Amino acid sequence: MKTLPEYEVLAAEAHGHLCAGQILGLRLAIYGLALLDIGDPRGADRKRLVTFVEIDRCVTDAVSVVTGCRLGKRALKFRDFGKVAATFCDLRDDRAVRVVALESSKARAKELYPDLQPKNVQQMHAYREMPDSELFTHQWVRVQLGPEEFPGYKGEKRICQICGEGINFERFEEREGVILCRSCAGQRYYQPL
Repeated sequence: MKTLPEYEVLAAEAHGHLCAGQILGLRLAIYGLALLDIGDPRGADRKRLVTFVEIDRCVTDAVSVVTGCRLGKRALKFRDFGKVAATFCDLRDDRAVRVVALESSKARAKELYPDLQPKNVQQMHAYREMPDSELFTHQWVRVQLGPEEFPGYKGEKRICQICGEGINFERFEEREGVILCRSCAGQRYYQPL
């Protein structure tokens, strides 16, 4: 593991700037990995970690910097719950911990640095020094992952019988013997013109 200042440099490069959300995300990931006793997530421990993030904001980029988990490696999973939270799954030891940022940390930052403005600067200073107990809560959880969720999974590709597009990683629906991609099954996020 690197130091927080070292991670801050990497986070700023990856995200384009450094902000309170980045520092909070770095701390959240460092805390989660410490709870799991994973000390080298980007090296020796890289194949034992899968991380679920629950928000598509600055925090997520920072979590990725610390853990090394990426969408393209199938080790970072996004669940859009709109929460500053992440679940760190230790595949080797079959255990997982969900870490959530406390809303009270913003008020605490204001108490610690009332004279600093804007609030991003206030929060950046506070998030660097606040103890984990004032920033986060955690809960041990069970996460069931099917084989298609693991990095390196090589499953059969299916073809949607409506649009003809290929479907990877068992992400299809079968209705009355017809293979459908999720879009053709009614879960489309776009509308064809």
